[in-house]
Amino acid sequence: MYNINKVREDFPILQREVYKKPLVYLDNAATTQKPLCVLDAMREEYLNVNANVHRGVHYLSQQATDLHEAAREKVRQFINARKTEEVIFTRGTTEAINLVASSFCESQMQAGDEVVVTDMEHHSNIVPWQLQAERRGIVVKHLPITDDGLLCCDDIAAYLTERTKLVSLAHVSNVLGTVNPVADIVRMAHERGIPVLVDGAQSAPHMRIDVQAMDCDFFAFSGHKMYGPTGIGVLYGKEEWLEKLPPYQGGGEMIDKVTWERTTFERLPFKFEAGTPDYVATHGLATAIDYLCSLDLDQVAAHETALTQYCLEQLQTIPDIHIYGPCTSVQKDAVVSFNVGSIHHLDMGTLLDRLGIAVRTGHHCAQPLMTRLGISGTVRASFALYNTKEEIDTLVAGIRRVSQMF
Repeated sequence: MYNINKVREDFPILQREVYKKPLVYLDNAATTQKPLCVLDAMREEYLNVNANVHRGVHYLSQQATDLHEAAREKVRQFINARKTEEVIFTRGTTEAINLVASSFCESQMQAGDEVVVTDMEHHSNIVPWQLQAERRGIVVKHLPITDDGLLCCDDIAAYLTERTKLVSLAHVSNVLGTVNPVADIVRMAHERGIPVLVDGAQSAPHMRIDVQAMDCDFFAFSGHKMYGPTGIGVLYGKEEWLEKLPPYQGGGEMIDKVTWERTTFERLPFKFEAGTPDYVATHGLATAIDYLCSLDLDQVAAHETALTQYCLEQLQTIPDIHIYGPCTSVQKDAVVSFNVGSIHHLDMGTLLDRLGIAVRTGHHCAQPLMTRLGISGTVRASFALYNTKEEIDTLVAGIRRVSQMF
């Protein structure tokens, strides 16, 4: 049985007040709170194990290296990668996508070649490709969405041409909550010999990830959105692709041998990990994964699905509300974006904040999607494993109270 009260005890920040009101934290798509076990694990490493990893012959370095590489194995298990060599540590989803954009376009694409994204992408899966378009002359195409926030899957085949070299798309939209049929899209792309990158920033915290079953070629996610520390993320890549791609950055750690004449590079995954890694954060990420799995991922998913459905049902009782994206939890995951009448999203969010309710407002780093929807921004409530139905009731009551002020 999922014990929400016990779960909440693991996150002391949830007990605090803001503006003399109990905190209702519904901004989890931006970042999640951290359980005590993650904070304790990182503090313990800094206090007792802190030393630079790899190559060190002394005890602390070897111990820190063991923790760092154990974290890599923990990530491998979490996403069901075949080998730890396929797990690259980055600063987050953004850096992971930039890594692929830079290395893939340099080695696999020429002017006129195409990368296909979608209308619902975060800027992190748009801007890196636009930079490559400016530098290398590649073409960025975007799959359209329906008015209710679903991909126009019937159009996908028409967007994949002989010049398409990569498909890159979000597993779950950070605005709409739409869960995209990535396995189907991967299969369709692979039938044409096209690799696929999946942005898993919004899916990894909420559902079981199996990169082998998905058969994606790359998968990126962030630690801070799944109860881990900031500044750490993961790029999974199939070994055959990672072997083909050139290094993204140069420096220490990623080299085999350096002479004035030439440099040879380390084996995977170190070829893509220049410089001192955030080895304390990788340990924190591993601890967060342990914590998440200890609660049973299926129970966590069921809890969050129930919260999402309850929120959708309750919000739809508010006059003049407009919910963006699917209006059932069947195709939606842990994110609900909305506007109420003519109330500006910033005004709604600011006044909800004074009631102790933390939501996100604005374009959510998805301006092309806002243009498609014909709006400047939304209010976004997003859920985590520690949220409750009572908090959603507080949100709905807050929206009603703010609405009466306009």
